Amino acid sequence: MAAFLLGAVFLIVQPQIVPSRPAINSNAETSSQSVQRELLKKTSQKNDFKENIHSNGSRQQLPQTIIIGVRKGGTRALLEMLSLHPDIAAAESEVHFFDWEDHYRNGLQWYINQMPLSYPHQITVEKTPAYFTSPKVPERVYNMNQSMRLLLILRDPSERVLSDYTQVFYNHMQKHKPYPSIEQFLIKDGELNVDYKAINRSLYYIHMQNWLKYFPLDHIHIVDGDKLIKDPFPEIEKVERFLKLSPQINASNFYFNKTKGFYCLRDSGRERCLHESKGRAHPQVDTRLLEKLHEYFHEPNKKFFELVGRTFDWH
Repeated sequence: MAAFLLGAVFLIVQPQIVPSRPAINSNAETSSQSVQRELLKKTSQKNDFKENIHSNGSRQQLPQTIIIGVRKGGTRALLEMLSLHPDIAAAESEVHFFDWEDHYRNGLQWYINQMPLSYPHQITVEKTPAYFTSPKVPERVYNMNQSMRLLLILRDPSERVLSDYTQVFYNHMQKHKPYPSIEQFLIKDGELNVDYKAINRSLYYIHMQNWLKYFPLDHIHIVDGDKLIKDPFPEIEKVERFLKLSPQINASNFYFNKTKGFYCLRDSGRERCLHESKGRAHPQVDTRLLEKLHEYFHEPNKKFFELVGRTFDWH
């Protein structure tokens, strides 16, 4: 059921251009903008940098928060829920700036051009789930902004593996291309295939160690993806506090859609749910194979819990 409920929220929402309350000018915000300009001068690979400032006071700027992953952990649901807050301006698409070399070579000016318009009091957010498991990304983000606030959403590693396979499977089906069964990926020579990329992506402690080389733990907020699906409001409250946002999102913004079987969003009288591609049913997997998967993740999960000083209700 948890797999089906991953569809927890919404059709893509356009970032808000007009804030729900007046822009706030403060020394802190002026300082933040100054820091961003200095970063651009130092790290941009092009010398023709131009700030994209509009006549109404909005601008495109570097993100102050990045949702770094994890793939199939609920990043889209998290972004859509967070976008309910009037002080959030979210990039609509996954940017892949730090993990795709062709994009990274374009420099920070290109990166800024992918950002939504935002007002001085708003936090710009982008999400690219591949960042968490990409070895080069933590250092690159650090070099851009050492004070970056990072959001990481995780779910049961075994469920994440099944979701990972399901997404690739449906992508092939839509293109009318055959795709092997999940057993063919999970089993090799009669044993669990630990070289399967989907399994590697669920070894959270390995990837987390890489991020902690550059960012302290208090700069990385971990969202419980399983809880976000079952009861989203408490998890979003924690995100608001982490980002030092005023409490604007409330329980009335979420409603359980009995037809779909998961939570959807209600915003200014409008009701929306995530795209139908979210929350697809997982393939049937032999119970003994699932048990092998759970056993394999037992020690890695334990290491992750010790690393972050927190436990999760995983197998």
